[in-house]
Amino acid sequence: MEDPNDSHPEEIPGVRENLENNDTAAAAARIQQYLERENNIPLNIAITGETGSGKSTFVNALRGMSDDDEGAAPTGVTETTIEVTEYPHPNYPNVTLWDLPGIGTTKFPAKKYLELVGFEKFDFFIIISDTRFRENDVKLAQEIQKMKKKFYFLRSKIDDNLRAERRKRDFIEEETLTKIRDDCVHRLRGLGIESPQVFLVSSFELHLYDFSLLQQTLERDLPKNKRDTLLFVMPNINPEIIIKKKKAFQSKIKYYATLSAAVAAVPLPGLSIAVDAAVLVVAVTHYVHAFGLDVPSLKRLSARTGVPYADLCAVIISPLAAAEITKDLLLKVIAQLAGTVALIAAEEATRWIPFIGIPVAMGLSFTTTYKVLNLLLEKLADDAQRVFERTLV
Repeated sequence: MEDPNDSHPEEIPGVRENLENNDTAAAAARIQQYLERENNIPLNIAITGETGSGKSTFVNALRGMSDDDEGAAPTGVTETTIEVTEYPHPNYPNVTLWDLPGIGTTKFPAKKYLELVGFEKFDFFIIISDTRFRENDVKLAQEIQKMKKKFYFLRSKIDDNLRAERRKRDFIEEETLTKIRDDCVHRLRGLGIESPQVFLVSSFELHLYDFSLLQQTLERDLPKNKRDTLLFVMPNINPEIIIKKKKAFQSKIKYYATLSAAVAAVPLPGLSIAVDAAVLVVAVTHYVHAFGLDVPSLKRLSARTGVPYADLCAVIISPLAAAEITKDLLLKVIAQLAGTVALIAAEEATRWIPFIGIPVAMGLSFTTTYKVLNLLLEKLADDAQRVFERTLV
């Protein structure tokens, strides 16, 4: 956890100088711009592969949707993607999944494929196959490599393969998975890919097989500024992802706290509390969305897992989950947190003490916001863990 006394986020250029020169308005503006920029970093993920390989279903799974949800990518036994189609994430419109037409169709021949789909806008490519990777997949990978972009091979519909193999008397799941993976790697090497990365995935059960490994690989390969963007849209497929999200949020709390402290330096009655509430609404809404605890996300999770919505809500404790985050609701929740009411009252009172009031108020405001956000984050992360566990029952 960050040190709550570290009230100078040095990473944001100019903030320390602004605070040292008592230009708190400029410091607040810089921090606000930084947070807005951080929360809106674009990420464009291309999903491609041959006709019927399960691209659209995977797009829907990454967006936390079922195939029959409103706004889901259409799926079917025939080629349903005939154009480059964008699907923004329902909670994070800055993250877009692009369902690309199958390579090698008459409209999208292999040679001109990347040019026709507009390859330059994508951060990375996921090449999907539901059987064996073929020559077209390899040609595409080689072209992507020439453009110095990352690509990953994803073998879909693994659950179908295992279902078929289970009928055999000597079936061992791990051995079957290794056999499928080795076969894909061997075939890709034979077609000219040096060190292919192949991930076995079921779009209907992302918590199983290699999806966690895919998530870790993408996180490692992405530029630093895009890692959290990817992390926050990832479904909660295991407890580790929930912990990672919590840590990423904790590292940013100091910025919200410093913004709160800068506002506390302006001697207007009630201004600090009003601005703090607005700052907290933004931060907490972000937490709720990333943990999948907003009402639409919970309803989509219920539809996807078959666990009734009421059962998911029954394990939630925080009044901020499955609710619209408003200033009134937040202030009500904060009032019930031990010690914070006294800190807020002390901040308001000290601002009017000559000479020492403003610095003291700034310190109190920083501490209050820091403590409040940490407590709320802790409770929401615990709720996300309980909801995840409930879906496995």
